[in-house]
Amino acid sequence: MDLDMLNMFVIAGGTLAIPILAFVASFLLWPSALIRIYYWYWRRALGMQVRYANYDDYQFCYSYRGRPGYRPSILMLHGFSAHKDMWLSIVKFLPKNLHLVCVDMPGHEGTTRSDLDDYSISGQAKRIHQFVECIKLNRKPFHLVGTSMGGNVAGVYAAQYPEDICSLTLICPAGLPSTTDSKFIKQLRELQESKCIDRIPLIPSTPEEMADMLKLCSYVRFKVPQQILQGLVDVRIPHNEFYRKLFLEIVDEKSRHSLHENMSKIKAPTQVIWGKQDQVLDVSGASVLASAIPDCHVYILENCGHSVVVERPRKTANLILEFLALLHSIDNNKKQA
Repeated sequence: MDLDMLNMFVIAGGTLAIPILAFVASFLLWPSALIRIYYWYWRRALGMQVRYANYDDYQFCYSYRGRPGYRPSILMLHGFSAHKDMWLSIVKFLPKNLHLVCVDMPGHEGTTRSDLDDYSISGQAKRIHQFVECIKLNRKPFHLVGTSMGGNVAGVYAAQYPEDICSLTLICPAGLPSTTDSKFIKQLRELQESKCIDRIPLIPSTPEEMADMLKLCSYVRFKVPQQILQGLVDVRIPHNEFYRKLFLEIVDEKSRHSLHENMSKIKAPTQVIWGKQDQVLDVSGASVLASAIPDCHVYILENCGHSVVVERPRKTANLILEFLALLHSIDNNKKQA
């Protein structure tokens, strides 16, 4: 082998080694950076674009795909301590010609965080209404989707701003009383009795606590490497003080049962999706909603926990599409009658 050929292999090997070494170094030393890159890449692969909208001095961060058309736009509200990218697993299974909007909830990720803001459920619903007006999403009634805390906000939004939405999907929503205490509620009571309320199971500060939270939220047992657990914790730790403040706000008497207090005002056709093995919010909440909302369609997913969006993304996307198709068919039949 001559010298030129040898140099070519050395250069080629070096070119391949650089990204491989960078990946390994990120995985071992900066797993949080790797997680951010992962979401960035996934957004690009799915065609989601990040934008900002301003309401006076308040900034909303959101991602979107598609443009408003004959079918309703879809606005998605994530849960406690999550962000807009949690919906990417579902976006993957939704048609590219649907207009999708995923917004960071108040105080989360790229949306303004202020000590003066009202983080109660009704306060968050008001903020989301400001966002909707900012991007003129309510020029035509849209379909609203919310999960967990975001489901609580979505239900209150539907009750308070009925003219904005044409239909509603609530996925394991918070804000309902339950006759059966979930594992999470039992843990909270034990922490209150031992005066260790700072150790909230949904606010991990170590890889071990992160692993416990994933077990609490999911029926499916994901095998997550220690480095990724560390990365997930590293991403969250700078925000944990805010998460504690927010958590105490949404479990306060003002917000704890907000959805329950407003559900009788919901007039839009409503879809409820719940994991049967939800350990955070008991599945009995689905029957509470079904008894109060006139046009309510309930789907209980077997072998699924609280993290429905992550555990059953294809099924959830299909249920939403089937629900929208059903409503479209009913609407067409009414027009023809």
